[in-house]
Amino acid sequence: MKKTTKIILALVMVIACASTASAQFRFGIKAGINVNELHLNQKTFDKDNGCGFTGGVMVEFTVPVIGIGIDGSVMYTYMNNSIDIPASSGDLISSIKSEAETNVGKNFIEIPINLKYKLTIPAVEKLIKPYIFTGPTFAFKLDKNTLDSFKTKTCQTAWNVGLGVELLNHLQIGASYGFGMNNVADKVFGVDAEKLKVKNNYWTVTAAYLF
Repeated sequence: MKKTTKIILALVMVIACASTASAQFRFGIKAGINVNELHLNQKTFDKDNGCGFTGGVMVEFTVPVIGIGIDGSVMYTYMNNSIDIPASSGDLISSIKSEAETNVGKNFIEIPINLKYKLTIPAVEKLIKPYIFTGPTFAFKLDKNTLDSFKTKTCQTAWNVGLGVELLNHLQIGASYGFGMNNVADKVFGVDAEKLKVKNNYWTVTAAYLF
């Protein structure tokens, strides 16, 4: 255990030293869509698939030699909700499903922060760089709760896992899945919100242009 800790600390020190000498800092604009499920056809954009959109600004901090970096964004995000309720939840919860999908807050300021690794292929590195990334997202709801029987929390968190490709050293196209981490239900009429464990899971596909 101690040996592993020493190795991790050594790697962190190497990254820190390398970053001060050759780190690359860039910023840009970013936009995309949020959906419940990804399809290779027009179904991705159907209203029933919870299709929403996101847009904002992004910064990226990368160590070129080893390809490891961090990126962060501040995004305005609109999520068109789709709520899945198990049959075992009972008629009471099912009866408010359609009303909740209409009235639950859909406007957010979203802040994703990712650890990113870029794979450099010498022959084509100026044309294309595949990458993987993972990290948390913090979404802050802008809407007020208007439905007394179903209220959601102001701050909603998720953990993103995704992959993408960088083209011509500027354009990044990526896709990720966000695993909801906290129970977003604050109040559900007649039911203990903690027992329901309502979580916000969704796909995000984005394109970013970095200067």
